[in-house]
Amino acid sequence: MSTSPITRTAAELADDLAAGATTSVELTRAHLDRIASVDGDATEGVHAFLHVDAEGALASAAESDARRAAGAPLHRLDGVPIAIKDVLTTRGLPTTCASKILEGWRPPYDATVVGKIRAAGLPILGKTNMDEFAMGSSTEHSAYGPTRNPWALDRIPGGSGGGSAAAVAAYEAPLAIGTDTGGSIRQPGAVTGTVGVKPTYGSVSRYGLVAMANSLDQAGPVTRSVLDSALLHELIGGHDPLDSTSVQQPVTGLVEAALQGASGDLSGLRVGVIKELAGDGWQPGVMARFQESVDLLTKLGAEVVEVSCPSFVHAMAAYYLVMPAEVSSNLAKFDAMRFGLRVVPDGQPSAEDVMKATRDAGFGDEVKRRIIVGTYALSSGYYDAYYGQAQKVRTLISRDFAAAYDRVDVLVSPTSPTTAFKLGEKLDDPLAMYLQDLATIPANLAGVPGISVPAGLADEDGLPVGFQVLAPALADDRLYRVGAALEAAHAAAWGGPLLAQAPALQEVAR
Repeated sequence: MSTSPITRTAAELADDLAAGATTSVELTRAHLDRIASVDGDATEGVHAFLHVDAEGALASAAESDARRAAGAPLHRLDGVPIAIKDVLTTRGLPTTCASKILEGWRPPYDATVVGKIRAAGLPILGKTNMDEFAMGSSTEHSAYGPTRNPWALDRIPGGSGGGSAAAVAAYEAPLAIGTDTGGSIRQPGAVTGTVGVKPTYGSVSRYGLVAMANSLDQAGPVTRSVLDSALLHELIGGHDPLDSTSVQQPVTGLVEAALQGASGDLSGLRVGVIKELAGDGWQPGVMARFQESVDLLTKLGAEVVEVSCPSFVHAMAAYYLVMPAEVSSNLAKFDAMRFGLRVVPDGQPSAEDVMKATRDAGFGDEVKRRIIVGTYALSSGYYDAYYGQAQKVRTLISRDFAAAYDRVDVLVSPTSPTTAFKLGEKLDDPLAMYLQDLATIPANLAGVPGISVPAGLADEDGLPVGFQVLAPALADDRLYRVGAALEAAHAAAWGGPLLAQAPALQEVAR
């Protein structure tokens, strides 16, 4: 690897800033130059960003440098640039949720997560691309064109947060924020060779996160190292009185757990391999890398056993009833009356005519599909048969987790059944697209935390594979201990981080 600042982890950049080896303005400008060089637009390049705020980022960086010169940095990450998924409100900056219906909207307030990031002094590079309103597993459902995987530009970067994962993987940002409703941080992390974390539900504020499904959505870190995720997670976590679902408990001990895990000792840790998340339909190369990682855990001193969670086989069906039901309610506010797009038909249209025309023009096909499914599931005569039954399955899944955690400390599985598929390959087959979240959905239904860490490259295509670790609610520190231990063991075997092996990134790595 080169000494280029854009290839360094956020923790390394923070150390460089503390030592006076660089400035925030230099780091921010280097990342802005990288974005200008490789990001492109909807027709070429990575297209990780929907909006780049070069002026604002450089101004924030200059303020950080002034604080550091005065001996008053706000946080260890003060001055380290970051990218924000375009589903979190940012005061004065566009927040579109990758939808035409919010085109040009500039919120008058920051999401709590964004406010914490600003308060800690991290320059915000811009807003990243996503599936429209976070609905998708490939970032192909963005109204502004797809993001491409830096490992192979004809492949998807995962979704819905493919923009954040691709920005980190392409060295356009050292840190990013994503959101995870059914795997939208972890699955993009798996297919781009990055680290993605879904925190315990309610431990990171959802205030200012444009809701897709309130009982499932959770913001979290996207990074190139487990330690970086721990640093960012601790920064954005904690109780928020503006969020009624916020847990009244501080988020601490994550960095300490990551440092402990990196020492390579997992003695006494009990690991459960989820029986139901493997078998037919799982790519052989994914399973091979998963088994290698499990073997590594054993070598590091962990006790590994197989665990059955029988209700997990119904998780996807339950999710695709619960989530669309909440979608149909949440998206009702986009009515052309208060904010965003307004399409007025010819003649003397009624309010209903304007609403219909606006939603027809403003919502994409996938969004419309989920609104229709959710409205149907909640309709009179079908509520008990569909939505009510799905909620019962959700309870069974939570009980499976609880029973498993009586036996083991963490659960593990592949993050995604396959590596990154080609752009357009599954667009006409929604069910095949939904199956990409098969392993990640249970954690969202139960509210437990999860992490995806790189596990190597699949033999069939040389593309990244993710290894998922799940922990009990509010035991997020276990993710970091296990994730950092695996990361260190793999790096020793690979001779460095997995991203150094990405063909499309070798120029910046030299």
